[in-house]
Amino acid sequence: MSDDALVTRLRAELGKDAVLTDTDVTAAYSRDMMPLAPVGTPLAVVLPADVEQVQAVVRACAEAKVPIVPRGAGSGLSGAANAIDGCVVLVLTKLNQIVEIDAGNRLAVVQPGVVNLDFRNAVEKNGLFYPPDPSSYDWCTIGGNLSTNAGGLCCVKYGVTTDSVLGLEVVLADGSLLKTGRRTVKGVAGYDLARLFVGSEGTLGVITQATVALKPLPQAPATLVAGFTSTAAAGEAVARVVREGLVPSLMEIMDATSIKAAETYLRTDIGAGSDCQALLLCQSDSGGEVARRELAALEQICLDCGSDMTYATDDLAEGNMLLQARRVVLTALETYGVWLTDDVCVPRTRIAELIAGCQRISEEVGLRIAVVGHAGDGNMHPTIVYSPDSEDEFARAQRAFDAILEVGMSLGGTVTGEHGVGKIKREWLEREIGPVGLRVHREIKRALDPENLFNPGSMFAM
Repeated sequence: MSDDALVTRLRAELGKDAVLTDTDVTAAYSRDMMPLAPVGTPLAVVLPADVEQVQAVVRACAEAKVPIVPRGAGSGLSGAANAIDGCVVLVLTKLNQIVEIDAGNRLAVVQPGVVNLDFRNAVEKNGLFYPPDPSSYDWCTIGGNLSTNAGGLCCVKYGVTTDSVLGLEVVLADGSLLKTGRRTVKGVAGYDLARLFVGSEGTLGVITQATVALKPLPQAPATLVAGFTSTAAAGEAVARVVREGLVPSLMEIMDATSIKAAETYLRTDIGAGSDCQALLLCQSDSGGEVARRELAALEQICLDCGSDMTYATDDLAEGNMLLQARRVVLTALETYGVWLTDDVCVPRTRIAELIAGCQRISEEVGLRIAVVGHAGDGNMHPTIVYSPDSEDEFARAQRAFDAILEVGMSLGGTVTGEHGVGKIKREWLEREIGPVGLRVHREIKRALDPENLFNPGSMFAM
């Protein structure tokens, strides 16, 4: 089947308006938010409206042997949704229905195009809570979250996306629809195929529906902020929290560079002080006296570890204002240039060493590097700032990006905690999992996608 014949068939299956070929239009769907990742020119961008149309697209592309790159809102940070030359970009944002909210069994059935925040708001009206909250939660989609196994600020207590997944519906490479998982709390019938597809970055199939577990709606959180004059002291506080068995609903860390950027952007003083080298932000959503005891215990640990500033509040608005300093860091860094954010996860006892390593790399490459992250699970996001008009600075930013991954691995960490491998960390995945691990990945890929139809070149090469 020729390219023209494929486009004609796709328009017959989906309708003319759902198949885009104008290069000025398709360019907007061709890449995510990662500037380092390669990007190609797609043959077409398609926007199916239901699962049957997704199946029709997959069958048509399989017959034409044209690769498919599934895509959500494009908020990714690994290039996993980037087009390759001649592919069909399969955009799932029209599959945007919350099919069911079952309050009695604390679960929901949702399509991939639903925006994370919209879903959270919908289940909240039923007294329920969907925990995964990536930083882009106000525009990223559930499908993208599933494909990258996204996390967020609440991971320390509630886990990442896969911890909420009960079952999936997935269109396979032959166009058939796989239904896997369950609606029950327990279930061990067969392989856990749902978890296989979560985090697979669209390389094994197209997720068209998910059944997810929900939590009871937590109490309004109480918030603690603690400033430290050394990152080592902040790192010790995190380690003490873990050792003593405390599980806050949120525990974030900011280094001095990110603190200054946030304060400048918000035009406010968050109380860190000019000598502050690290800030911990903690929350407890246990409610009432339990939350007060948790915050008191967290505050005492911070003081014991050398914090020279602590402030606790159970006022929701005040807590949200404090947390805003963490959420705006990437936007705040745009004051200095464009940013390139990394994603490494290290043992929680080694967070301070990673921050120190990033400071050293910053000095070596001569670029600003700000470090923020989820201290509760060790997932850090060092962010490199460079001038968009300087090829030299961009090259130095690339060197810094790889150097940070090297430091993370040397500390016993992983090269991605939640953003995924995509098209920028393929060689790093191979280094991390080794030749046997890579062989198993390829064998699974061949078993489910023998023609290498889905997102070829993402995660690893076949």
